[in-house]
Amino acid sequence: MSVYALDFGTTATGMPVHLYRLKNNAGMEVDITDIGASVVAVRVPRADGSALDVALGFDEPCFYENNSTAQGGIVGRCANRIAGAQFELDGTMHHLTANEGANTLHGGRDMWFERLWEGAIIGRKGDRRRGAGADTVIFGLLSPDGDQGFPGNVDVRVTYTLTDDNELRIAYDAQPSLPTVINLTNHTYWNLNGHNSGTVLDHELQIAAEKYTPGDENKIPDGRTVNVGGTPFDFRLPKAIGRDLGKGINNYDHNFVLGAAGRMRKAATLKGNESGITLDVLTDMPCVLIYTGLELDVPNGKNGAHYKSYTGVAIETQYAPDAIHQPAFAQPVFTPEHPFQSRTVFRFGAE
Repeated sequence: MSVYALDFGTTATGMPVHLYRLKNNAGMEVDITDIGASVVAVRVPRADGSALDVALGFDEPCFYENNSTAQGGIVGRCANRIAGAQFELDGTMHHLTANEGANTLHGGRDMWFERLWEGAIIGRKGDRRRGAGADTVIFGLLSPDGDQGFPGNVDVRVTYTLTDDNELRIAYDAQPSLPTVINLTNHTYWNLNGHNSGTVLDHELQIAAEKYTPGDENKIPDGRTVNVGGTPFDFRLPKAIGRDLGKGINNYDHNFVLGAAGRMRKAATLKGNESGITLDVLTDMPCVLIYTGLELDVPNGKNGAHYKSYTGVAIETQYAPDAIHQPAFAQPVFTPEHPFQSRTVFRFGAE
């Protein structure tokens, strides 16, 4: 195992940017930058010994500073949507920025995935060191009281660990000073045939969810949880992502219910139809959102790639969209005595 910090240029203000490269003994490599604590590349070994980069991303830091599609980044304070760009907590109304119609998406302003985080390499015994023997990178961000309109200071730590079992483990820890909304996720777009290989519509997807949360035309849930049976949202058995598109929907940007928060379980399995690479997603979050990227139009992808509609799928472990307005949903409200903690694992294989 090894982790190295490489130069990745500078920010627009001249601050140095790093690329942290994690390597395991099985031939897998992961690159992560301290802008947005963003996943830049995931090179997965195949049965023939070659490696394939399965994560969409950029070659230059300037594109992570202006990352309108959240490529690879950590989303906070609140992933997904909050209706009306406001919410009430403990009798106080908090006003956010409306950046998707009248609603807030992914925090609304000064996105966390466009900020420079503080990165450090951690050895297996917790000592901070570089090079061989290290297996972990930890990123820190201090979100001050009023950041994006949310109350309280929040001290955030996001830890990436690469194992010899080809698991990329993400640990989220956020300590608030006041009761506040916290809902963190990673927004990597996956294409298991290779980041520049075309659409993911023929990828096979399975989701371990009996129910989903239907929404209105603005993708705001109405508070119901509905059985997936007989709908295009039934992924209980593996099927091609694009099989049911055109049957009342032209894109997946939908939230699936996994169960109570705090219990680690498999949320989804994705398989590249050409590469045979597989991805299991395990999480202790109560929901997973699947976004198939209909709106993608990114001409400045890695190695000259132009990412277009359906060229990647984001698998976002999270609390439900607009949960703060839906008392029947698990609530993303955390306090100094009850800080936010969550774990998600991306486990890769090859057939």
